[in-house]
Amino acid sequence: MSTTTERVRVLTPEQKDKEVRRVIASSFLGSVIEYYDFFIYASAASLVFAPVFFSNLDPLAGTIASLATFAAGYVARPIGGLIFGHFGDRLGRKKMLVLSMAGMGIGSFLMGLIPPADAIGSWGAVMLVTLRVVQGICVGGEWGGAALMSLEHAKAKKRGFAASFATAGSSFGTFLGTGAMGLAALLPHDAFITWGWRIPFLASAALLVLGLIIRAKVSESPVFEAAMAAQEEKKRESAPLVEVLRHPKILILTTLSCISLFSMSAMISTFGPTYAVAGGASSSSVLFGLSISGLFSSAGVLVFGKLSDTLGRRWLMMAGGIAVALLTYPLFAAIGSGTIALVFIAFVTLKVLYSMIYGPMAAFLAEQYPPRSRYTGISLSYQLASLIGAGFTPVILASLYAASGKDIGPVIWFMMGMCAISVVAVFLTRETKDNDIMTGAAAKDFATKP
Repeated sequence: MSTTTERVRVLTPEQKDKEVRRVIASSFLGSVIEYYDFFIYASAASLVFAPVFFSNLDPLAGTIASLATFAAGYVARPIGGLIFGHFGDRLGRKKMLVLSMAGMGIGSFLMGLIPPADAIGSWGAVMLVTLRVVQGICVGGEWGGAALMSLEHAKAKKRGFAASFATAGSSFGTFLGTGAMGLAALLPHDAFITWGWRIPFLASAALLVLGLIIRAKVSESPVFEAAMAAQEEKKRESAPLVEVLRHPKILILTTLSCISLFSMSAMISTFGPTYAVAGGASSSSVLFGLSISGLFSSAGVLVFGKLSDTLGRRWLMMAGGIAVALLTYPLFAAIGSGTIALVFIAFVTLKVLYSMIYGPMAAFLAEQYPPRSRYTGISLSYQLASLIGAGFTPVILASLYAASGKDIGPVIWFMMGMCAISVVAVFLTRETKDNDIMTGAAAKDFATKP
């Protein structure tokens, strides 16, 4: 049972607007930190970790091993989703979000301090994986709670737009993370490999401090408070996870609806730079191109999140998935061309298509679940999708590429298959933009088609 026993707060319209702005800023910054950490790790796993922590392996095997450490964090994410989701549904969204942000930032900072293999041998890789797992657990609770705080504070007709700030933060985090790693890559190669790559990890401490200051000032979700106030008059209900698992169909469909998004994100952030550099582009140019494309994605997420409040969530997400499936091959041909202008155009195009799915997704997922299990449901579906869609994608793509004699074809077919799965899963759900999230009445059947 929740420890939130006070009555639901009554605010003036001006106070509500101010509080919504503060909550949105907190959600945005939380996702910035999450994806800043994600992309500096992804870039380092693609370009640096093999010679630093797996120097005893040949270059290709070292790259595959370093990308496997990337997957370790994704394995931990659903666990984090369960832990933070359970207590977020029982004790409150805000408490869990403070903990998740602290864990993410501290984990990244400590990664920047790990000695290389030539100093401590295999212990460096062990420390890297351990911190990656701890960080993954904390990340597992971040996005879902951040999206819920924005959505549950917003007006009914602006939920998609408000919730999209949590996802727009991820795109801005991409801009900062890849930009930071791109600046570090301007150093001489030996300096970059030896110590330069550590600077973006250590710099995450500044983002963490700013994020915690803002997050500490936000109020608890009014929807959560209302749900807890109503529940005090009733018998204790089942654990949030039990409530979610009573409706396995929606958990499966929401998970599958997001896997193409995560596959695409992992493909762009890890395989994309490797493929572009192999095609003749410089590491710093590729990272800067990827960084700037994140700004287009951040703006696109907000645009499509707002459009979803009028057009609906489903059709935008399906259109984005179909477009990615049709255009991945020509866009990756541009990425591998060695021409930085074409690489940049391809990254921007992929990120805009990505935002068609990502913009409406926060509201789409949250509106599937009733208040008493919403944090658990959205976190579990999102993090399972991230594990399936992105956790092993870098290793799979690198292995397919190597096994095919560096043929891009198998990589494209893999991506098209993931898109097809997501489009079908979204099609099998109902539109949710008009659901009453305060009572959960419209979501009691979990919004699936019969």
